[in-house]
Amino acid sequence: MYYDLHIHSALSPCSDDDMTVNNIVNMAYIKELDMIAITDHNSLKQLAYLPLIAKGKIRFVYGVEIQSREEVHVLAYFLPNTILEPIQKFLDDYLIEEPNDEYYFGHQYIFNEKDEVIDQERRLLIKSLDLSLKDIISSIHQMKGIAVIAHALDQRFSIMNNMMTIDENLDFDGIEVSYLFQKDELIAQFPFLKDKMWFFNSDAHRLEMISEPIHSMNEEEFFDLWRKRYG
Repeated sequence: MYYDLHIHSALSPCSDDDMTVNNIVNMAYIKELDMIAITDHNSLKQLAYLPLIAKGKIRFVYGVEIQSREEVHVLAYFLPNTILEPIQKFLDDYLIEEPNDEYYFGHQYIFNEKDEVIDQERRLLIKSLDLSLKDIISSIHQMKGIAVIAHALDQRFSIMNNMMTIDENLDFDGIEVSYLFQKDELIAQFPFLKDKMWFFNSDAHRLEMISEPIHSMNEEEFFDLWRKRYG
């Protein structure tokens, strides 16, 4: 199964304004991916029309990229039958408030199925939730999601840059890196990671950044993450 499970829409202020759900789905379809996740910063508000737009083209899981108090990014994935409103309420309740300056950070547009702007998020989404990394992972699990440590070796917003270690007792489900050598490097340093599921995503903020069909995973192993944790 070819995948890209870390794609930002125009709701993320750091993304291009043409990152509509239609454009993301169609680009992933053209590139012959099998599954995607749209993972905006601290918000699920772009995902209401995703099932309608993706139908007959590409499979998906719901996603969001959450920033912890330590400024570490975590990808949370939820099955397509998940009710999103309680998760969005959780994000809204804990997001540290700051108004978005769209001229500095960029727009935070919400589109409908026709690529029409129907709303904007006025609060800046590239902020932390007022929760620790451990508490965010626990909350993801309480909401029946899967927690994946994002871009673990990046220079910004990564667990290794900001915490300089990976606690073996941290109860996450998978880990994302940008390159294969980073996986080898991390396993050499933290041998327990060999038992985690590894993800290679694009972290796309522009349409051309969406992955080509080069990263594949076993579909059953992916969904086993839910079966193993929730039965």
